[in-house]
Amino acid sequence: MAEVGVPKVSVVVPAYNCGPHIEKLAESLLRQSMPAEEFEAIFVDDGSTDDTAERLDRLAAEHPHIRVLHIENSGWPSRPRNLGIEHARGEYVFFADDDDWFADEALERLHACAKANDADIVVGKMAGYGRPVPRELFRKNRFDATLGNSPLIDSLTCHKLFRRGFLNEHGLRFPEGGKRRLEDHSVVVRAYFLSRRTSVLSDYTCYHHVQRSDARNVTAARLEPSSYFASVRDALDIVDANTEPGPLRDRLHRRWLRNEMLSRLRGKRLLNAPEDWLEQLALETQKVIQDRFAPGVAGGLPPLLRAVAYLAERGRVADLRRLARWEAGIAAHATIDELRHADHAVTVTVAAELRSGKQPIGFRSDDGRDVLVLPMEEIAPEVLDSTAQVSKARLDLVARRRETGDEIFLPVTFETERVTGTAGAGRFHLVHRGTATIDFATLNGGRTRGSWLLKARISNVGWTEDGRLPLLFICPTDGSRPRIRDERKVWNRVRSAIGRRVKR
Repeated sequence: MAEVGVPKVSVVVPAYNCGPHIEKLAESLLRQSMPAEEFEAIFVDDGSTDDTAERLDRLAAEHPHIRVLHIENSGWPSRPRNLGIEHARGEYVFFADDDDWFADEALERLHACAKANDADIVVGKMAGYGRPVPRELFRKNRFDATLGNSPLIDSLTCHKLFRRGFLNEHGLRFPEGGKRRLEDHSVVVRAYFLSRRTSVLSDYTCYHHVQRSDARNVTAARLEPSSYFASVRDALDIVDANTEPGPLRDRLHRRWLRNEMLSRLRGKRLLNAPEDWLEQLALETQKVIQDRFAPGVAGGLPPLLRAVAYLAERGRVADLRRLARWEAGIAAHATIDELRHADHAVTVTVAAELRSGKQPIGFRSDDGRDVLVLPMEEIAPEVLDSTAQVSKARLDLVARRRETGDEIFLPVTFETERVTGTAGAGRFHLVHRGTATIDFATLNGGRTRGSWLLKARISNVGWTEDGRLPLLFICPTDGSRPRIRDERKVWNRVRSAIGRRVKR
């Protein structure tokens, strides 16, 4: 304990009509390796109309380190979070959502990281379920991360550990007054600029972030474009107030262009959008690109996203639809070239490529440049120039524990081969070949109990796609030798059985 009677951590949770969905979070808090007397959980019931209030009151009655506040419905998580800060007693505050949950050692590890590095903010590794979470940020531990030296801007949700004195010193509070989309962006961006030290803990998955299948959590409703983009502009204002025009500002602005605008104007996400809503979204995106972004913002994107930004800036919604229909078929295809195993170690060699349908993603040589081939004309060649991205194309091999969603980047050696002659003169596509050795005695710090899938992840010209490999590694205990299920053999047996039955 930092002081007698002062908890190390206060976990603040807004709760609204979550019903039984709260149980997984509650159970994870009761399983924490940090002793119960060293942390507290503050649930703020935002005027629930189901049995949430009763569930929380029963929980608090049984566990002294859990408290419940009941308030009239505010309609959004901001007011409950702010009240949670006011009532928190911990040295640090962590903001959790009512349908997420913690790994067993999360609070202990996050607090230890904060103390060891004297950090104002600790960003713990997240696993996503129906929700995107940062990938590159969690490739390694970063104990002195800044917006300049790391992809910190990729993590703008509030699910982090903050020093409570830091929040109070700078008056960091969530914006209230109705439903404010991206309410955590304005708080987190300010906090990053103000923080004396921010640490990223990547060697342990701390927080499991969930999109409920019933989509009834309060922020799941479709956004209203004009108010949504007002919140985007608020976040951009904070960046502009703390940076000068130039590469850093452009890189930070690029995060909102990429995630909040272009990601909604491509692929299946665009195709599933209502027509009138899409028109509004495209118009608001066009305004922000024209009003707020320097040329270097879109210029620093990979070619595919540059093309989407190019079309959006010019209001070419019909072409955005054409591109989305083609992109909806993009997938990574991966095969196993070689598999070797000895004791606890498995070595696998794979080949992988990006395809749209059955056709590999193609490029053409044009005056010394490699140009991405898209299914439409009238996009300036410089927009599709992929020379730098082709040379930087990356293949990662990732192990994912099926039970928990933990993802581990494996040490991999890879090379990228240009394959020509398949799509006409001057055309080529890329095949990536990589080898990795998985030591199940040391993987994930020896925490290997469970079933592990293997994925080939290709990153190139604006896509990051996973191709599932037909291998499953089953570890009955932590650090044990894995049992390998080669699903190629399973499928061959199934196919043979089907063939025999057909012949009969």
